[in-house]
Amino acid sequence: MDKQLLTTSSTQNSLWHDEHERLQFAELVNVFYAREIPALAKKADKEQISRALLSLPYYVERAARHIVQGCVPLELDSHNGSWLCAQKAQPKWQADVCEHYFSRHASVGLVVPIVISGDGLTRIVIDTIDQVRDNTVHCNQYQWFDCSGRSHDNDSTMMLKPSKALLSAACCGHQWRFTKAISPRILSLREMLLASMINWKNVRTIKKRPY
Repeated sequence: MDKQLLTTSSTQNSLWHDEHERLQFAELVNVFYAREIPALAKKADKEQISRALLSLPYYVERAARHIVQGCVPLELDSHNGSWLCAQKAQPKWQADVCEHYFSRHASVGLVVPIVISGDGLTRIVIDTIDQVRDNTVHCNQYQWFDCSGRSHDNDSTMMLKPSKALLSAACCGHQWRFTKAISPRILSLREMLLASMINWKNVRTIKKRPY
């Protein structure tokens, strides 16, 4: 066998602390491929599909490794590729609380909870702040918000002050229909990876990562 392949294999083996981690990793990889490939197949742009397929192995394996080896204080269902925790009451947006927090502590790289409501359905998601300027905050996926948490583009989308309870609900896909809890939604590959990037020891600060 090629010496480089032997070295790579040895490095990969050293990544895992036990057989349980290795099994979880394999289950997550299978689940993520099963989710992402059908979604890609629905795209009309063939070039976009081709680029996405080329990068898919990297993102699938990266997400699975970070999830398994990350310090996320939630139960992992590796068979279904999801996080589990008890579902609580529907979150409420408080403009004054958000204003006080984000005007002082908004920072690039912080993972934040965002609540989206419409047609009686409310769900909570996670996103990351990538710009802060002029008393406004820009999130990677959900765009611009003022420091009170109001979206500049969509009246049904609000950014909330980070808390362990809200981020846990977002990571577990919690949603409500007319304020009543319903079955959790399945998170995207990106959201599953974001869960491992939260500084769970202090969710209002950025996690320092060695990678």
